[in-house]
Order: sequence, then C-alpha cells, then structure tokens
Amino acid sequence: MAATRDIPVVSIVGKGDSGKTTFLEKLIRELASRGVRVATVKHHVHDYDIDTPGKDSWRHARAGAVTTMVSSPEKFALISQVQQEMTLPELAAVAADSGCDILLTEGFKREGRNRIEVSRLARSDELICEPGSALALVTDNPDAYCGDSLIFGLDDAVLVADLIQDRFLEVPHGD
Repeated sequence: MAATRDIPVVSIVGKGDSGKTTFLEKLIRELASRGVRVATVKHHVHDYDIDTPGKDSWRHARAGAVTTMVSSPEKFALISQVQQEMTLPELAAVAADSGCDILLTEGFKREGRNRIEVSRLARSDELICEPGSALALVTDNPDAYCGDSLIFGLDDAVLVADLIQDRFLEVPHGD
C-alpha cells in the first residue's frame, strides 16, 4: 500500500459567532477557483448526527452497522463510528487519500498549529490566540493586536488565499 502523502492543515478559529464559517466559505471559494482541491472538517465538541433520521443509511446504523456509506454518481459519503476522536493528522490523511491538496478546519482552537483567527468587533474585542501564536488574524478591529501575526480584513479572502498558497501549496497563483 502506498504511503499517504502529507497535506497542510490550516485551522480557522475564533469565538462563537465571530464569522468563522462566513470567512471560511470565501476562502474555500477563492482557493477552489485557483484549482486547489480543498477538504474541510468542522470540529464538534459534542456528538452529532448528519445522517437523516428515517433514511436507509440511518436505519442501517441504528440496526448495528458501524460504518455506513452512501454512493451516487456525484457524491460519496462515509459515516463511521469511532472509539475516540480522530486527530488532525488522521483527518489530514483521509483528506489526502481523497485527492485533496489542503485540509481547512473550522475549530480545533488548541490543536491546530497553523491557525487563522477570525474576530469581529461586534462579537468581542478579545482574541483567543496568544500574541504571535496564530498565522494570521482576520478582523474588523483596527486596534486588534496579535503579536507578529499578519492581520487581514474580514473581506480579504484573496490575500489570505495568497498567504496559504505561498506558505503551504505548490499551486502557483497569478500576481
């Protein structure tokens, strides 16, 4: 079996309702428009159910299947019970095996090494990252201080995509 290639992992972090998902959507669109194959994972602290109650795969799992799959010409989904939460490297390996170039996470406030914090002044003027511990800060707060971390505006997905490509990817981008 071929060894899994390593792909970069970048975690979008911030307080609840800070705009993480909105910014992540912009960033995904920008990277995808450049030909980058993006995988994402949303970190949930509690159990969740993405399988639709009453549908066949949901019924299979309730009957005792530890892994259920749904396959169509356009999509494939795998839902598997686990004994413990997967680590970021394990999740990155799954993304790499599916042919992706990068894994973007939403959450993983403490585990992620390459963190980009999103902070909206309307939500809070306090950051979760210690100064210098984040790769970048995306904010509308002109007074935000994050040590030597780069600072971008909430609409600067193009510039953040440039940073990610320059730092982590081999996909060239236009100047």
